[in-house]
Amino acid sequence: MKCLLLFLLLSSGGAYAQAFRVGVAEVDITPPLGAPMAGYYSNREATGTHDPLHAKAIVIEQGGVKVAMVACDLVSLPRDLSEEARKIVGEKIGLAPDHIMITSTHSHTTPVILTNPSRYNLEGRAKSIAETYTKELPAKIAEAIVQANAGLNVVQMRAGIGEEKTLGFNRRSFMKDGTVGWNPGKLNPKIARPAGPVDTGLPVLFFETPGEEKPLAAYVNFGLHQDTTGGLMFSADFSYTLGKILKLAEGDDFFTLFTIGAAGNVNHIDNSRKQPQSGFNEAARIGSILAGDVLKTIQNAPVVPVERAKRIQASFGKPDAAPFLQLVEAGRILELNARQGKPLDAEVQVFTFGDQVAIVGFPGEMFAEFGLNLKEDSPFPITIVAELANGAYTYIPNRVAYEEGNYEPTSSRLPAGGGEMLMDSAFEQLLTLALRSADGK
Repeated sequence: MKCLLLFLLLSSGGAYAQAFRVGVAEVDITPPLGAPMAGYYSNREATGTHDPLHAKAIVIEQGGVKVAMVACDLVSLPRDLSEEARKIVGEKIGLAPDHIMITSTHSHTTPVILTNPSRYNLEGRAKSIAETYTKELPAKIAEAIVQANAGLNVVQMRAGIGEEKTLGFNRRSFMKDGTVGWNPGKLNPKIARPAGPVDTGLPVLFFETPGEEKPLAAYVNFGLHQDTTGGLMFSADFSYTLGKILKLAEGDDFFTLFTIGAAGNVNHIDNSRKQPQSGFNEAARIGSILAGDVLKTIQNAPVVPVERAKRIQASFGKPDAAPFLQLVEAGRILELNARQGKPLDAEVQVFTFGDQVAIVGFPGEMFAEFGLNLKEDSPFPITIVAELANGAYTYIPNRVAYEEGNYEPTSSRLPAGGGEMLMDSAFEQLLTLALRSADGK
């Protein structure tokens, strides 16, 4: 029986108008050549590196309350490895696990992280490389946090929400025959209309030195699949160009941490035009547009009065082996059977900064509908949804998607209604924190 087990831990921060400090760091996590590549349902081995992969960390401290946020250039990261990285951080600097949010950017040109069971049929050198890489990864993620913690500086935070309407497209379509298609193809005459929305919001947190206002770092979030480049070279996809251009604009030392928003059913493919949309040029185009949007957003973003930082957590093959959806379903069944009836322990995590900003982490690929609903009803004006946080239960579709069928609900490890349960937990936490903020507790 598939079910969801939720745990709720509440904690109020006790820090008031004291120094707001931020530290940033990145650690290279690029594997060696020949390492197997993740992202699809067939085995591939990397032939080169287009741009290095990183684990990027931001540590924020205010009045004795400290949290860390990490974004790894990976398709996803299993929860047990996130927990191991958290444990190492706790041993080194004493930061509690539930004060740490570890996400993946979901780039599809990144290495395989071995799980048991695994959908990748690895053998020989490729398997050996993947085993070593997986074993060493938690320590590298932890090191990014440790380094960021060692470089804390007094800053002020500005926050704003930009908008980008030209890049995202819902990849599920209502077809003229009444079915729901998934990536139905460019200029397909059988497409009737999109089967869901996209989130065009682009929330940005911008950190700078107070007084002289020297740019330090940005936390950028956008709901778009990072599956643009393709090929056999490691790459962080469009978030690489995003960070590169922001360095050109803000200085060589400027640091960008990108997290992916609710993009479980959203990608960059515009089916209304015939032009191809893949490769490094396409990734550079997307990253450049987002960088321009970020620069426009921070230009007029107000300083956020951060009276305290608080946290609250709810622990809430082979390519031709079978037709695609059968292969997807087999992977889901294999993994769930391996759990031997043990409930899924899914974690929803919320960080809030003052009464203006909230970051909500979900452990999978959330449908855009969830992200839009959360932002609409959240009591915090700037609410950021970071998916693939502290675990990866593949897709988190809404209830109607299970009735419509196709790829995402077929591959999801959660039952119908699981996403709504996670949303309920997030709403409860946001409301609790908002009430405590209003009461000054």
